[in-house]
Amino acid sequence: MANSTDTITAVASPPGRGGISVIRVSGPLTGSIMHEVCGQELKPRSAKLCNFSDRNGTTIDRGIAIYFPKPNSFTGEDVIEFQGHGGPVVNNLLMTRLRMLGARLAKPGEFSLRAFLNGRIDLSQAEAIADLIDSRTESAARAAQRSIAGEFSVAIEDLRNRITKARVWVEAAIDFPEEDIDFLNTGSLSLTLVTLEEAIQNVLKKATQGVLLKAGISMAIVGQPNVGKSSLLNAMTGIESAIVTEIPGTTRDLVHATVEIAGVPVSLIDTAGVHETADPIEIIGIERTYGALNNAYIVCLVVDDRWGVTVVDQELLERVSKSAQLLVVHNKADLSGGVVGVKTGTQRVEVSISAKTGDGLDVLSSQITEMLTGIDRTEDVFVARERHVESLQNCLKNVNTAIIALNELRAGELVAEDLRQAHRDLGEIVGEFTNDDLLGEIFAGFCIGK
Repeated sequence: MANSTDTITAVASPPGRGGISVIRVSGPLTGSIMHEVCGQELKPRSAKLCNFSDRNGTTIDRGIAIYFPKPNSFTGEDVIEFQGHGGPVVNNLLMTRLRMLGARLAKPGEFSLRAFLNGRIDLSQAEAIADLIDSRTESAARAAQRSIAGEFSVAIEDLRNRITKARVWVEAAIDFPEEDIDFLNTGSLSLTLVTLEEAIQNVLKKATQGVLLKAGISMAIVGQPNVGKSSLLNAMTGIESAIVTEIPGTTRDLVHATVEIAGVPVSLIDTAGVHETADPIEIIGIERTYGALNNAYIVCLVVDDRWGVTVVDQELLERVSKSAQLLVVHNKADLSGGVVGVKTGTQRVEVSISAKTGDGLDVLSSQITEMLTGIDRTEDVFVARERHVESLQNCLKNVNTAIIALNELRAGELVAEDLRQAHRDLGEIVGEFTNDDLLGEIFAGFCIGK
């Protein structure tokens, strides 16, 4: 883990030429750096127009400096921000000056790491900062902002408080068995644990939806060669993401492209056409098609509308997971003379389109939107990560085990241990129980300067 007793600096704005550049400094040398570079004492949290000077007093740049004394800063340390003119030369000159004054280059995410270590934010809020920067849709950005504001943390803290109260009840039953009231048999504890279980399930549902908003869902476009899978991908993205020719088997590997549908990032996966072949490269491509099909949230089977669903297509349908959403797209309606739109009289969702002319794509988009209705995009969803979901699942499992230990075994010691584990599971989300390796993995993915 990085040393939090030294002073760090970094360019916080994107690299390259621009109108404004922001350089951050945080640490114990911030005050002396302020005097050396600005030549004056700055009023806390007030923007000050001043010259940024080198060691000889020569002006490097003229801009805005803002000083944030500890603990009322983002990192909890003394912080100063220099807002000057954007440009690599000016940035390099000022960064060289700051390093000469004792500041070292910050590592990715080190400012946010210090904010976490100094108690300014918890771990879930720190992760939400990176998620906000990386947001690919408006819904994901809003969910990340709610987590930064602490809504996810508040929900986790509420669960922890509930578990604490239950643990106090159980410990009382264990420590004072001679009391007239049997704490384990009054029914109150059982009701408390059931209510707790429901509350955890509610937060888990929101967190799971938040993972989908952040990471998006995958839609595998599968089918036989030359039915128009790549044409459909290109039509949905509006760009030539995949090569389209009249030669069957052009696509031999997975081609990925991302679009936003109903506020959800959808990763479109164009796959190799499934058919009998002895070509070893095509065989590998087909195996990857099966892999994409097995892992997709939506499976889009493309067939040629001139002959519909064939035996080979039916074999593909049998491979679709029961948990996946299935969409059958009858392409090349312009050649078959068929009517574009939703096909009726089928048990599956089937749409007839022409990827070449674009007819029916609006209907297809509407059908996909309906398939995404299960993904909550309301104002109470938190942005979350897989590790958060895993911790909540473990917490729920331990509470379930505690309920069994209470109702079936009347074993107070087992209930107490299960609740202790559940409490620890939630602590891992906010960073109460965190090892250095996990912190390094989390903050390594941040931008430098954040």
